[in-house]
Amino acid sequence: DEAVRGTCEDASVCKRFAVSVGYWKDPYIQYFVRQAKERKAPEINRGKLACYYARVHGVSYLIKAFLKKTECNCQIVNLGAGMDTLFWRLKDENLLPRKYFEVDFPMIVARKIHHIKSKPPLSKPIMESHSGDSLLIDSHSLDSSRYSIQGADLRFSSELEEKLKKHNLDVHLPTLLVAECVLVYMTPQQSASLLKWAASTFPVAMFINYEQVNMTDRFGQIMIENLQRRQCNLAGVEVCKSLDSQRERLLLNGWETAHAIDMMKVYSFLPQADVKRIEGLEFLDEKELFEQLMQHYCICWASKDSSNL
Repeated sequence: DEAVRGTCEDASVCKRFAVSVGYWKDPYIQYFVRQAKERKAPEINRGKLACYYARVHGVSYLIKAFLKKTECNCQIVNLGAGMDTLFWRLKDENLLPRKYFEVDFPMIVARKIHHIKSKPPLSKPIMESHSGDSLLIDSHSLDSSRYSIQGADLRFSSELEEKLKKHNLDVHLPTLLVAECVLVYMTPQQSASLLKWAASTFPVAMFINYEQVNMTDRFGQIMIENLQRRQCNLAGVEVCKSLDSQRERLLLNGWETAHAIDMMKVYSFLPQADVKRIEGLEFLDEKELFEQLMQHYCICWASKDSSNL
């Protein structure tokens, strides 16, 4: 688990660097992550950062579509949220759902709560959106009327459900669940259990999964070997064979519709004027390497819709 927790740090540092260079705007990431002192090699920078750019915009597009469709009369459950800043950004855009939940390893949650408690730009928006009784906070959980962060192990759905319900998860509300590079660290049986739990718990729901794909080719094998060198095992990589295997996993676990597209496709859908802008931020001569990287990540989304939203 330690190596998996370490990926939270890597992702946060990458996002912090991307924001500082100008890939996208996020005024809150600076309060969670220190700026990286050293720059990575340009080809890793551009490839990785443009992949993060496409990921942030692609996932955000789906989340906002769900919020608009439900007119924010919904809840969001961010699984393995790490140092994500989505709650604060949605509040700035007046797009907060009825309640926003985050779940991660207790150690990561404790660190995030420490940042929130000690930094007014993070705590103030939570207080501003809070109503009712006093805010509940301890070392591994924080619960307000609109924002809740809980330490739990996603490999145990019953523990997860118990913690969320204790903090007013409403199974009757349209629910959006988001998992970014989370399921791949669980065995296929554990992730299937989580997906089944979500599909069977909420009558109206959407699941967004950002993850590796096409992992059986040589490039995919190199990605796996690089992570193994850091003692980081992709326990669920067998489900990441193809876009079809990603879709099938969702359909087999109780979701009614499922879609999956690789990040190169997502990149081509983004507003091209902004894509040109970010391509001018840093020089990249390894276009082929960048395209290969983008073809090895995907966004999948599934839905269950008893009320024809």
